[in-house]
Amino acid sequence: MPAPTSSNLPPFDAAVAAPVYLTRDIPGIGGTIKNRPDDFLVTELPLYQPAGHGEHIYMLIEKRGLSTLQLRDIVARHFKVGKRSIGHAGLKDKHAITQQVISVHTPGKTPEDFPSLRHDKLTVQWVDLHTNKLKRGHLAGNRFSIRVRDVDPTAVLHTNRALQQLAKQGVPNRFGPQRFGLIQNNHEIGRALILGDHQHAIDLLLSPHPLAPKSQHDARELYKAGNFTAAREALPKVFNIERRVLSRLAQDADPQTAITAIDQTAFGFYISAFQSAIFNQVLNNRVADGTHHKLLPGDQGFLLNSRRMFHVEQSDLENSETAARLESGEISPSGPMWGTTMPRATGEIDAIELQALANTGVSTKDLESCESRDHPQMIGGDRRPLRIPVIDPEVEGGVDEHGAYIRCAFELPRGSFATTVMDEIMKVTPGSTSTDDHAGE
Repeated sequence: MPAPTSSNLPPFDAAVAAPVYLTRDIPGIGGTIKNRPDDFLVTELPLYQPAGHGEHIYMLIEKRGLSTLQLRDIVARHFKVGKRSIGHAGLKDKHAITQQVISVHTPGKTPEDFPSLRHDKLTVQWVDLHTNKLKRGHLAGNRFSIRVRDVDPTAVLHTNRALQQLAKQGVPNRFGPQRFGLIQNNHEIGRALILGDHQHAIDLLLSPHPLAPKSQHDARELYKAGNFTAAREALPKVFNIERRVLSRLAQDADPQTAITAIDQTAFGFYISAFQSAIFNQVLNNRVADGTHHKLLPGDQGFLLNSRRMFHVEQSDLENSETAARLESGEISPSGPMWGTTMPRATGEIDAIELQALANTGVSTKDLESCESRDHPQMIGGDRRPLRIPVIDPEVEGGVDEHGAYIRCAFELPRGSFATTVMDEIMKVTPGSTSTDDHAGE
């Protein structure tokens, strides 16, 4: 097996560089979030109310210190059903106090047929019945209340200015550093997978890296030395993707065979990171030139409520109803999540987005080739709104038994992340705040 290689691909660092802030003229307040669960409150805003009858028990549950998947497992054990019988509209942060609805499929039974659900990390707020399972996306949005700690409470003035600007123009809908992994190179792995450069993908996954966690240092050095069996044994079991690839390499598999140890879900995540990095580049450019909240000829407009898209013509720009919906935040321009099924913009917008793809060393033909190969590639492709509305913002400064804080409260539509809003306000070094990629679903 050859030693780790270098690649001649163009640099891709700009994708995970510091964002261009919409609020860049307003000083950041710094600070930290999620110091304790009570500082980060999330309440689901339901898409519909239970019907009062049906085979599915609906419960509004307040949890703390639990992920949604941990909550699902607790509920499944209590009702003695399989995990697939449990429904939820989104994933909620573990390091927070969150209120979300959970559904349980119990045909022929009612809540009275079961004992009360009791657990030291959750409280059941109400119980009802409904006719269908709660599925991902079945929510209107979330209301957040977030206390920023280690901050001067007089910075509440900067906080209010920033939130008001975000409420007026919409927060740039960027992907945070968590999308790009512990060592911020998931997008590069995705690029290598798309190009079929299996050796480079493996090197990016396993070679020594200054950002790698300490628990991986020995294993990465052993990989570099070509000792794949020892490298696998040196890795904690939580790094199962890396361990599976090392197992293949230890059996003298070639890179093309070894890379198939990456399962379909993980493969798709690396591809998504690649798509996300290009989206961030396009978004940064449109925030910088002041057009992330404006429709331009050739754009694909995005209707946030229905999540439908429409091609923007000059006549749309002259339409007063479209202008009003754009002003209210109902409509956003969209950016590329490049793939073979992505609706393309036209004209100058398409040329700019195509150049952003080309700057990575990947072409549309490369995307097509990736989908045609034997491994279960997941290119797909879609578009994503360049901005999201920040609804009913509130700001206050204060002091409690834990010290000074600034509290920010606001509502976001489903699929949006509160940490994106807080980053515009705090302006801390990327990755230095505790974030959860599912915080706003």
